[in-house]
Amino acid sequence: MTGLISGLILVDKPAGWTSHDVVSRTRKIAGTRKVGHAGTLDPMATGMLVIGFNKATRLLTYIVDTIKTYRATIRLGHNTTTDDADGEIVQTRLANAVTIEDIDEAISDLTGTIQQVPSAVSAIKIDGKRAYQRVREGESVEIPSREVTIHRFDIEDIQRAQDGKTIDIEVEVVCTPGTYIRALARDLGETLETGGYLTALRRTAVGPYHVDDAVTLERLAQEFRYTDISTATEKLFPTRTVTEAEATDLVHGRRITATDSTELSAAHLDNGKVIALITDAERANKIEAKPEIVFATMEDITGATA
Repeated sequence: MTGLISGLILVDKPAGWTSHDVVSRTRKIAGTRKVGHAGTLDPMATGMLVIGFNKATRLLTYIVDTIKTYRATIRLGHNTTTDDADGEIVQTRLANAVTIEDIDEAISDLTGTIQQVPSAVSAIKIDGKRAYQRVREGESVEIPSREVTIHRFDIEDIQRAQDGKTIDIEVEVVCTPGTYIRALARDLGETLETGGYLTALRRTAVGPYHVDDAVTLERLAQEFRYTDISTATEKLFPTRTVTEAEATDLVHGRRITATDSTELSAAHLDNGKVIALITDAERANKIEAKPEIVFATMEDITGATA
């Protein structure tokens, strides 16, 4: 179906599916093996998974590095083996003495640039093997902390259980890539001395892409909807209009006049057709724009300008 086309597919991942499951299903729907995703979601999580197929898989590296937005439910009062509802409860500490002011203060401490230790059952590789594999094999895993930035950590709602032993906090989190929302839940619980874990997680945005524009896999199978590379690059990068001669140079790996920007830019023809991603670079004491990734062929250029 898609041998001659490329693009991004915005999928609303269902609960219980791994990100790999979604990629496998998309391969069958799209009829191509060249499919990848931009940022893993845990099986219990739902929401935005950006899928790239064919040439658009080369955009995924840049999409992974964009800001993410999540909606989550954090339950205070327990710790689990996985820091989410998929794990077993290993410790219980009553949360009935925790006040709203306590929660506000603890969340404030976890907002901004912080050091975060990912969950031991994360997909991070330690000496070539994923952490969760080591845990399953009975190993004790220590993962070093990493710097992440929590741009927003907003409370949407707070509900106390009738017996007062647990508290559910609905939050929205906007954060840098590499942030573990499970770890935020765990650390919030530790700060409040109650324990904490995720009972629900939904990713609502990845960079410029929002889950409201995503489709379910069932809908995708009925109607193959995707965003072409030209449209995708306009959302992701500053754009520069190039001439047919400049486009020809880029397709052949040659440099063109500088863009005068330190940012990666998308070079488009005036009809909107994307040619390449370009960046300024110095060579022989001269700064010019060089192609980083070329999407177009000469046929694309001559056909687009015929």
